[in-house]
This record gives sequence, C-alpha cells and structure tokens, in this order.
Amino acid sequence: MTQRKIILGDDAVPKRWYSIIPDLPKPLPPFIDPETRTPGVGIVPKLYPKEIIAQEISKDRWIDIPEEVREVYGLWRPTPLFRATRLEKALKTPAKIYYKYEGVSPPGSHKPNTAVAQAYYNMKEGIERLATETGAGQWGSALAFGCMMFGLRCTVYMVKVSYQQKPYRRVMMESFGAEVHPSPSDRTESGRKILKEDPDNPGSLGIAISEAVEDALTHEDANYGIGSVFNHVLLHQTVVGLEAKEQLETVGDYPDVIYGCIGGGSSFSGLFWPFYHDKVSGKAEKDTKFIAVEATACPSVTKGEYIYDHGDTARLTPLVPMHTLGHDFIPPPIHAGGLRYHGIAPTLSLLVSEKKVETKAYNQVEIFDAAKLFIRTEGIIPAPEPAHAIKGAIDEALKCRETGEEKVILFLLCGHGYFDMQAYDDYFSGKLLPYEYPKEKVEEAMQRLRKLYPWLDDLKKLI
Repeated sequence: MTQRKIILGDDAVPKRWYSIIPDLPKPLPPFIDPETRTPGVGIVPKLYPKEIIAQEISKDRWIDIPEEVREVYGLWRPTPLFRATRLEKALKTPAKIYYKYEGVSPPGSHKPNTAVAQAYYNMKEGIERLATETGAGQWGSALAFGCMMFGLRCTVYMVKVSYQQKPYRRVMMESFGAEVHPSPSDRTESGRKILKEDPDNPGSLGIAISEAVEDALTHEDANYGIGSVFNHVLLHQTVVGLEAKEQLETVGDYPDVIYGCIGGGSSFSGLFWPFYHDKVSGKAEKDTKFIAVEATACPSVTKGEYIYDHGDTARLTPLVPMHTLGHDFIPPPIHAGGLRYHGIAPTLSLLVSEKKVETKAYNQVEIFDAAKLFIRTEGIIPAPEPAHAIKGAIDEALKCRETGEEKVILFLLCGHGYFDMQAYDDYFSGKLLPYEYPKEKVEEAMQRLRKLYPWLDDLKKLI
C-alpha cells in the first residue's frame, strides 16, 4: 500500500499558474454592457489593478507567479495529498481514494491562493484597501490574511445569516486586521435600499457583492477583491491541481475521476484544470472524468439556466455568461455558505454546456452523512462545502465495490470545518432539513430577468 500522506519538498511550490482560456473547446463569450447591449466590461477597470485585468483576458497558457507571492505561499504550500485508506477500508471498495487537503493554510481553506496574489498586485499599484464580500467566511478570512501580508486594509461584507451562524469566522477576519459588516448593511446605498424593503433580509452573496463593489467604486483608495467566478481567480487556484499531479506521479497513480464542490467554481477548477490540460494536449494517462458537485438548495447548474446575468443583486456588474438562478436569488440559510451563490464561473459554465464537465447535486443531510463517515475514518472535520465532494467520492467508491473496478478517485478537501461546529451541532441534533430549491422559483427568476432585459435571448447566439 502506498504511503498515506504525500508531501512535496519546499521547492515544489509551482512557479507558474495555468490558464484554461487557450484550451477551451470554444471561445469564452464576452461580458456584455447592458446599456449598449454590446461586448464591454463596464465598471471592471475601476475595480481591479491592471495586472489582474490582464490575467483575466490573457490568451497565455502559463503565467509566472511573482516570487513575492511564492514566498507567502511557502508558509503552507505545497499542501499534502492523502490517500484515504481508512475510508477505503470502511467502504470495502477496490478503488483508491485520494484527497488534496487545503485546510492547512493559515485561514484554513484554498482561498488564500488567490487572495495573496490579489493583495500583492493591488499593493504594487498603490491601492491602500480592498473591499470584498464573503459567504461562509472563508474568502473574507483569506483576503484579510492576504491584505495583512502586504500591508493593505480590508473591509468585508459578510452575508448576514453567515455572520450570525459563524461568529468565529468574523473573529478570524478581525484577527487578521479586517473590519467586518453584516450584509445587507446601512453603509451602502444598495444595502440601505434592501433593508428599507426588507429589514429582516438574511442577505446573499449577490447583495454582499453589490455592497463591496459600491464601496470600492465610491472610495479612491480602494479596489475590489473577488473570491471566485472570474478567470484570474480560477487560474490562481491551479497551484492545487499542479501539485496534486506531481504528488500522484510520485506514487504512480493518475485519477479516473475528479470531484469538487462548486459555489462559484474556483476550488474545483483549481484542482481539475491541470488534468484537463493533460487531456486536451494528449498527455493524459486516462480519460479522466470531471464531476462538479453543488447543493440542492442552490442548484445553479443542475436547475439554473445558461444565460447572461449580473453577478450582483444591484446590477452594478456587467452581464456575464453563466449558469444562474437569477441575480436576485435569496438562498435558504443552509450551512454550506460558500455554495450559496446564484451563478457559476463562465469558464465552468461553458465546459458544462460542452459536456466536458458533469454535475451532481446533494442535499445537506446527505453531505453531512458523508462528512460523518469521513471524520470517523480519516479524522479531519471537513467544512460543509467540500463535504459535497466527499459525498460524490463515496458514491463513486461504492459503485466500484459493486462493479469491482479499481478506479483512482481524487477529490478536493478545500477547507476544514473547525469553525462550522454549529452546523455539525444542528446535524447531530437532527435539525437539518434536506432542502431542495424549487424549479418554479428559478423559472420565476428567469421571467423577471427577461422582463428586465427583453432582448436577453438575442444574446443566446453568443453562448
């Protein structure tokens, strides 16, 4: 049996990020300016440093990682790859199960892989503060950490229900020096408008994005940092997959199937993109399947429509081609806060549409059942978000038990759950419900979107 834990040497931190843009099956559809109905990035240049924008639209396959960023990465990278031998034994499966563990980073998730890079590029251009949103708190914690590393101030708008459910995430952000506000808040025009209409609004990522974007737009010293969806974020995460490839090579294995959870899509993309590159370049050892897993309470891909929509509730951002539940989506207060976003990254939406990526959805009771088995075999308490990937991997392994296939299964454990004890308390107390978002609500949201933009279906030809 292979060694259970695989760690590469300190010099194995990747020196380049991989961008999937040149390897997509067809060109990525452009952003659309709703005012002109033509391709345009709208407010984007006012929010990001030039280097980030250059990476967003770059046609380069490989992008050098600055040494200053690699130096900070070196605090926790490369992260370990584990073989889940105890889980395999419990499942009585002939499959090999591996998981890449990003919970060893200082904020406890994969998010600092891009937070550190974004803080660095903003610092280089003289920006003094970054404003952002956060759902469960992983992204806010990561950006607070990144800003601390490069001497920037950080303002975080945290979805109100998560602010209430996960107070220690807020404390972590504050420990790194950030100021944190429950969203919707009275600090922005968009927040005040929502609170006037609904004082008890629980918040959403779309609302929090609107507040953070407005904050950045109305203060010259500030830019905006985003934790998922955009291309530059996803490419920063490819350090995960690049390391995993090298680690698997050391034990002579290559995945038959890769699982990851999706909220906006950054962690899953960071893991599978390098293996996708192997496939399209003819270097892959196997015809690997890529399977994205989402929450039934927020089924952006499995129930959402692939159409142009805004990334935020206040419609400050340009129209983006993505699978969406509608920009006015208010999610149920499930504990997987990082998966409560209404849309999915444009690159991932395109790959799903072109059938290069498969999708599944699980309810929160199912995923906590899987998390419990994982805890009691592997000993790590996972965050609710990657518990979706654990559920997918377990189901795959059980299929292998029935068929006798000796597959190699790889999944991403993108963060620990040590700040999610309330979620586990609710689960063990039997308080969690297997909520599924109604298809009718998606249809109603799409009707509102088309009423807002009667010409929206004319853009279908672009996607």
